[in-house]
Order: sequence, then C-alpha cells, then structure tokens
Amino acid sequence: VVAQSRALAASGAQRGVLFTNSFGSALAMRLAGIAAVGYGHEGRSILLARRVPRAGGHEVESFWRLALATSGDDAAWDFGVGLPARRWPRPPRRLGLQLTDLHRATASAALASAGVGPGYVVLCPLAVGTIGGRSKAWPGFPLIARELQAAGRRVVACPGPGEEAATAAAVPGAMLLPALGLGAYAAVLAGAAAVLANDSGPMHLAAAVDAPVIGVFGLGEPRRTRPWGPRASIVGGTSGWPEPSLVRDLLAARLERAS
Repeated sequence: VVAQSRALAASGAQRGVLFTNSFGSALAMRLAGIAAVGYGHEGRSILLARRVPRAGGHEVESFWRLALATSGDDAAWDFGVGLPARRWPRPPRRLGLQLTDLHRATASAALASAGVGPGYVVLCPLAVGTIGGRSKAWPGFPLIARELQAAGRRVVACPGPGEEAATAAAVPGAMLLPALGLGAYAAVLAGAAAVLANDSGPMHLAAAVDAPVIGVFGLGEPRRTRPWGPRASIVGGTSGWPEPSLVRDLLAARLERAS
C-alpha cells in the first residue's frame, strides 16, 4: 500500500475514482492525498471523499453510477439510498469501444499472414482466477474446437504472453495468432463471425467492440458479469457448466445469422 500511495502521489493527481472494492486501494489514495470517490464498503467509507451507495445489478451499472458521481454536474444527483432506481440514467446498451485504423490494419495483417479469411470463429478458452477453488475455464473448448474445424470453420485463438501452450491444449488445431496488442486483439474479435469465451477479460473486450460473443458460465454470476451489449449472449449459469450440445446449438445459431 505504501509503495502504491507513493506512486499515486507522484502522479500529481488530486481527485480519483475507485473502481476497485478493496480497503487497501482506498487507503493508498488517502495516503497519497487524493480525494477519491468510490463505493463505501469493507469499512473504507472514512477514507473516501465521497461515498456512493452500492446497488445490485450488473458491474457496468455499478461503474456507471461511479461515473455519474464524478461528472461535472454530480451535485444535482442525490446518492442517498432511498433514490428510486427509475431516476438513474441507464448505461448505453453498446459500450462502443473505438478501434483505430492501426488496430484494424494490424489485425488484418496477422489474420492474412495466418491464412485466415472472413467467417472465422475466435475461441477464448482461458480464464484467470478461480471461484470456490474451481477454475473458471469451461472444459468443453477442445470438443467445440474440433467440431468447428470438422465443419470447415477456421478457428482462431490469441494467447497472451506465456499462454501459448495452455491455449494450444485447450483448442487443438486452432490457428494461434502471434502476440497482439490489446487494440489489435479487439479488432480480431470485432471481425469474427462469432466469439466463444469464458467469463473473462476477452469476453468483455469482445462485447465492448460489439462482437457477436457468447459467454460460457458455470461458476460466476451472469447477473453481475455477463457480457454487456445487444449482440452478446450467455449459456450456462451459476449451477454448473452447460452441456457441450447446448453450447454447440447456440454457436450454430449465431453462425447461421452471420452467414
């Protein structure tokens, strides 16, 4: 915390927004002399310049409230617990993450170099972290990868640094693109006929660029962390992993709409 607070103080910032939930992140901002806005829980309310009551719902909605609390007109908002939900402006249905021409050109060059044309499917088989000691990665990706290729689909995966071996094992036969920057990776996702991903960062990145993404859930809470966007959907829930046949049918329907 001390090292983090020194780095924050060196930035010269006077105000901050805490999207994190931990006590330590709030303490680091306070020690750095930064007036922070954030959710008041885990006993950290005393450390915040402004406490926003946490509400249920999706994480995007939670972050949206924090954005409202730090907007230039935030004095007009009553952040009391009794505020009716209907008075809160809703987040946009599309996140609208913008891609640059360079992002698209880099993605196109990587795909062309790998011999991948239109109609490809991106699989995102890895997921960082566990829930209840269990991996967040759906074990059915190898089967889906083989079935897609048997049907003539090009399957693409984009492993991060050090993830090459794990990705190759999870999606056998898939074309593994070389390491890409986040923007180029997002452009690869945006150009896919479909994206199948765990409850993970790539799933949310795909939704942010309006890719046709399906999120596979079995341990997490879709109510809070489902992919946000009109072209995003989920399969599974909190009670266990979905059967491969269910995932296969949903993916096939998505690909049929894309063709």
